[in-house]
Amino acid sequence: MCGFVGCFDLNSGSQPIAEGLKEQLRNSVLDMSKKIRHRGPDWSGIYTGDNAIISHERLSIVDPFSGKQPLISDDGTIILAANGEIYNHKEIRKEFEGKYNFKTQSDCEVIIPLYKAYGKDFIEKLSGIFAFALYDSKNDIYLIARDEIGVIPLYQGWDKSGRYYVASELKALEGECVSIQEFPNGCYYYSKDKEPVRWYKRSWENYENVKSMPKATDEKGEIINPVIIEKVRNGLEEAVRKQLMSDVPYGVLLSGGLDSSIIAAITQKYSKKRIETDSKEAAWWPQLHSFAVGLEGSPDLIAAKKAADYIGTVHHEIHFTIQEALDALPDVIYHIETYDITTVRASTPMYLLARAIKSMGIKMVLSGEGSDELFGGYLYFHKAPNAQEFHEELVRKMSKLHLYDCLRANKSLMAWGVEGRVPFLDKEFIDIAMNLNPSDKMNILLPDGSQRIEKWIIRKAFEDLLPAEICWRQKEQFSDGVGYNWIDTLKKMTEEKISDAEFARRENRFPINPPKTKEEYYYREIYSSLFPSDSAAKVVPQEAGVACSTQKALEWDAAWKNMDEPSGRAILGVHEQAYKA
Repeated sequence: MCGFVGCFDLNSGSQPIAEGLKEQLRNSVLDMSKKIRHRGPDWSGIYTGDNAIISHERLSIVDPFSGKQPLISDDGTIILAANGEIYNHKEIRKEFEGKYNFKTQSDCEVIIPLYKAYGKDFIEKLSGIFAFALYDSKNDIYLIARDEIGVIPLYQGWDKSGRYYVASELKALEGECVSIQEFPNGCYYYSKDKEPVRWYKRSWENYENVKSMPKATDEKGEIINPVIIEKVRNGLEEAVRKQLMSDVPYGVLLSGGLDSSIIAAITQKYSKKRIETDSKEAAWWPQLHSFAVGLEGSPDLIAAKKAADYIGTVHHEIHFTIQEALDALPDVIYHIETYDITTVRASTPMYLLARAIKSMGIKMVLSGEGSDELFGGYLYFHKAPNAQEFHEELVRKMSKLHLYDCLRANKSLMAWGVEGRVPFLDKEFIDIAMNLNPSDKMNILLPDGSQRIEKWIIRKAFEDLLPAEICWRQKEQFSDGVGYNWIDTLKKMTEEKISDAEFARRENRFPINPPKTKEEYYYREIYSSLFPSDSAAKVVPQEAGVACSTQKALEWDAAWKNMDEPSGRAILGVHEQAYKA
């Protein structure tokens, strides 16, 4: 995973750009690129052409010695800067044996022959997480694309002269572009077209296409089709296996929750061999290291230790204090580029954790993001009125992952040059999980009067790999699990720091997305000092919700009508430590 900045349409006229202006723009792109060097501390490179300048900051995970970027095609006409990982690059390379002369072992280089063979219509062939900028110098065409879910961040902007820019983080564009937008996930922009085109489309986005899928359980919760559960297991194991592609030391994030524990257990299963050589070669780093973060005695630390002991990882607990976390808030907001309450709360401990991971020489970690969106793991899903509402909320949550969890995981880790991989969001596994019959995911009432626990089907698929108290542990949102006192302190601190008079004038101070709470106001003040433009303010999403729900799901419970609290403890009657009135 890396970072890049691209500047295109250097000259709007028909004549080549003047050398003096080209040099000026090149220096500007280099300055922009330096702002995201934390994403790629291992190597820097730049391409300068008559109508495109592309700079790249590299974090070397695969092919550390020859895979520097921008990558240039064998005939010198195609220039590529990519951020991410292409997990099926070996299969793609086989397709082009004898047809294309690869210059590196970089997984991202396969994008070049794919473009040569198929033009812009090749992106569905990629299995991975990615954002890239490709420039066809022969035809003066550029192609920008982003992965289906938006695991990898990407922004676009326009300067006062109308030049088009793309960058891996917003901070590279701020101050240079007069207009900045997030580049839409699952889309590509081909410079011959007028606007981005969506390349990622799935039948499961329509409830009518999944409601008749075979069921794994009956109305009583009894398993009637174990093949479906086996398919879930095999699909996730394959996603983890192929994402272990790495030429550098890697580890796993282990909060002690269900999702990270499953990923850690599967990773341990494959960690003794190099998957790059089809398990014919012993792993270069045969001991798997796991990492957990929290306040002393927090729920996550206790659970993570139990999971690690059972799985057999070399486990590391990273403790932080409330004051350390508060002191880090400006740096966190600078790196994650958002003032969203949920994201700031959860990103701060993750940012502190990433620093410790990097200090040990680990450059890549696997994480459990995405499971809650695939299986309805958030506690508010207990209140879903029917299967259609349940599934449609999953689709909404999947469409917004790039704004929240993916943003947090990527930018918090990449602040210290650590790459995060998310097997639950593997493209092939997403299709498996989202094509399950929604009734198999719902929290149905059982014959004994109890309600089936959230994410039941994924728990059942992996119950033999985990201790029972971890496998059947209630969902705990990350910002809660690191220690309840963290959120409680943030609420108290921001309540004291932001006066009632200040908050009353919030619409005058912040006419774009006025803060809804004093906590958000506090984060917004920091954000605006770092990213003062109106465009930067508009990039951040703002949506009411409860326990990470979308605004639409607030209709499920009348008690949520006037609530706007992302903590899982907002769900009375479900969360064991729910806030009491």
